[in-house]
Amino acid sequence: MPLGWVVYESGGVQGHVYFPINCIVSLLYVMQDGASAEIAVVGKEGLVGISLLMGGDTTPSRAVVQSAGHAYRLDARVLKMEFARGDELQHLSLRYTQALTTQMAQTTVCNRYHSVDQQLCRWLLLSMDRLQGNELKMTQALIADMLGVRRDAVTRVAEVLQTAGLIHYSRGNVTILDRPALEQRVCECYRVVKKDYDRLLSEIIA
Repeated sequence: MPLGWVVYESGGVQGHVYFPINCIVSLLYVMQDGASAEIAVVGKEGLVGISLLMGGDTTPSRAVVQSAGHAYRLDARVLKMEFARGDELQHLSLRYTQALTTQMAQTTVCNRYHSVDQQLCRWLLLSMDRLQGNELKMTQALIADMLGVRRDAVTRVAEVLQTAGLIHYSRGNVTILDRPALEQRVCECYRVVKKDYDRLLSEIIA
């Protein structure tokens, strides 16, 4: 799953679902003029293509690899057959769908009411929750696309966080230096999302 790879496009037919192992995939809503903004991130706790289980073969969102790594790929028909059996896969998938819905709703609220500083802190923490270690390979241009803001706004906020000793940013590498301070700075949206994921998917996240 290389950085920047488009797993599927908005409106495209999804023939497979992906279970990330050590990568992150961003779900983005794309406007008619080409502008986009992230609505959710998917990592080791979930799957990419959950809409296939909700009755649709397409989705209005675009899925793009945000952090490179690996994932398992499964034929969509196989997943649908297993889901129809009503066993543990179905129960986990429905719980994951609820958690993902919470993340999407909270992201919408965050993008509307909170500062770019708080949005970036939320985005960094959600990303790090889905990776091993404290480093993330990500350009400022890609971060700006994810947040739906101008690149200079991301540059300004990243410099503030770096000056405060919370992160170190260099040549596309973001390193979290002080996570507790980052959690103090972030808005309540991060905690709402994390609480719901912990509640619904504790056995997977662990």
